[in-house]
Amino acid sequence: MDSGSGTSVSASQLARLSAGAAGAAAAGLIYSTVIERNAFALRHVVAPLLEAGSSPLRVLHISDIHMTPHQHLKQAWISELDSLEPDLVVNTGDNLAHPSAVPAVVQALGGLLSRPGLFVFGSNDYFGPKPKNPFKYFKKDHKRTHGEPLPWQDLRAAFTERGWLDATHAIREIEVAGVRIAAAGVDDPHIERDRYESVAGRPNPLAQLRLGLTHSPEPRVLDAFADDGYDLVMAGHTHGGQLCVPGYGAIVTNCHIDRSRVKGLSQWGADMALHVSAGLGTSPYAPARFSCRPEATLLTLTPVAGGGDDADVDLRLPSLQSVPV
Repeated sequence: MDSGSGTSVSASQLARLSAGAAGAAAAGLIYSTVIERNAFALRHVVAPLLEAGSSPLRVLHISDIHMTPHQHLKQAWISELDSLEPDLVVNTGDNLAHPSAVPAVVQALGGLLSRPGLFVFGSNDYFGPKPKNPFKYFKKDHKRTHGEPLPWQDLRAAFTERGWLDATHAIREIEVAGVRIAAAGVDDPHIERDRYESVAGRPNPLAQLRLGLTHSPEPRVLDAFADDGYDLVMAGHTHGGQLCVPGYGAIVTNCHIDRSRVKGLSQWGADMALHVSAGLGTSPYAPARFSCRPEATLLTLTPVAGGGDDADVDLRLPSLQSVPV
């Protein structure tokens, strides 16, 4: 084959190029579905969010477990998190991916359920996963489709019986490690179950940490928490983008926040922090992660330097690292 310009590609060269591309694609598929999907990591964050004079508070943030009964590696990894001895556990939903997964979730959380905990649920606690067109995720307002109902009532009962507090449309006040916390949460905004008016209003001014919980970090909910004076909102749902491009990051967020906030700690408005977990699981119908390891986060909250209502909080450069447990 001669192009007339001095360059040509023979049939054998074209075949080798095609074979190379196919091999690279296969290697990427194996890496994302077998290796990285199971390369669980613990993210460490240090953030000055407590009132001056408060004791440091260690908060373990877990989200998007998407458990099925036979995911024994994930179950074993989660069970080791109790050795971190967090002061508080926050679970922001999507624990289930199978109707028989409640015992696996409860067993995996194990000792963590004996520690102080707060939780809200996500859509995949209420409804099972189902196959979807992946291109729908590029349209933020695509029509939602639900799978079979999941036994969320059993999961809620297991959590509350062990002492965790359901923050769904509720205001909870607890004291943990000497820190007084005013917490409130909403049901999943991703499927429009949020009713912020049920918790609206400024939290207790005597609290040293004002904490908001939501599964999906939708801006309308984040704005409401910020307007009411919350210090920190914790969310999940995004999977950190799940399939990311090295050097570029997440392609989609699956909600209305921008890509820069798809995981980790950021600032929302003038005075509120947002922490989005990249989560520990995936849908069984999209069991792949690329350049976005599954993770839990241990946040060490410290007093704001200087103290006072006018103290500056800069969250643009938090102390951050990701390491395997």
